[in-house]
Amino acid sequence: MRRGEALIYASQRLKEAGIEDPEREARLLLSYALQCEALELIIRPRVELDIDEETIFQGWLARREKREPLARIHGIREFWGLPFGLNEATLEPRPDTETLVECVLKKLPDKATPLKILDIGTGTGCVLLSLLHEYQYAQGMGTDKSSRALQAAQQNAVQLGLKTRASFLETNWCENVNGMFDVVVSNPPYIAKSELNDLQPEVRDYDPMLALDGGEDGLEPYRIITPMAKNLLKNGGLLAFEVGHAQAGTVQDILKQNGFGGVGMRQDFQNIARVVFGTISGH
Repeated sequence: MRRGEALIYASQRLKEAGIEDPEREARLLLSYALQCEALELIIRPRVELDIDEETIFQGWLARREKREPLARIHGIREFWGLPFGLNEATLEPRPDTETLVECVLKKLPDKATPLKILDIGTGTGCVLLSLLHEYQYAQGMGTDKSSRALQAAQQNAVQLGLKTRASFLETNWCENVNGMFDVVVSNPPYIAKSELNDLQPEVRDYDPMLALDGGEDGLEPYRIITPMAKNLLKNGGLLAFEVGHAQAGTVQDILKQNGFGGVGMRQDFQNIARVVFGTISGH
């Protein structure tokens, strides 16, 4: 099979499987399988796939047909321009979550500040490690209930050259965390139980339920984390949460009820209120 033929074949199968933008997905899938740039497929469409390449490609195509996300098949997802390895215990990083990184950078623009950053429910470590990449004198800690997720985060810290500035702790939220922090960030589970079955198959069947289930109304983690974070923040410290659709108002109220000031929100690239933040004073 030639590259051009493989693209047409894959596009058709993905289209029949209900995959959005099947041509783009086919191009990415084949480029990952061949370990080449997608542009190469267009420039040299008549190159034959060897047996090993075709075997990998066919196997990956079958997995994508079953709605397994492309990033999980490839094992890597880009976030903040950096590559993050995934495993079965990590949420797949999404562009929406980059709004959390943007929020911190906007509130604390001096990148030379030696911040101490805590990321609650770190998963792949994408938020924490992206912030450490930007704040080159900062130190950070990521917590997670899943030891497997922390393995991915630790490996990502090594791969990104950040292992000396990042530490990780297996715990529930931020229990047993010692020290005080300038910044606390979190992208907690925020899907209401009643909505879990309505999620896209790529999310419902492949993202870990631990990272999705936010309790009866999707807001339980914010009620738990906010008072805990308050006690770990230095005077003037920043708390920033990712929130789900239509949750920003309620989460802002939770912060205010816990004594946070300067409470506000930041929209993502789709103009959806995606991040809620506040600062603490008077410790």
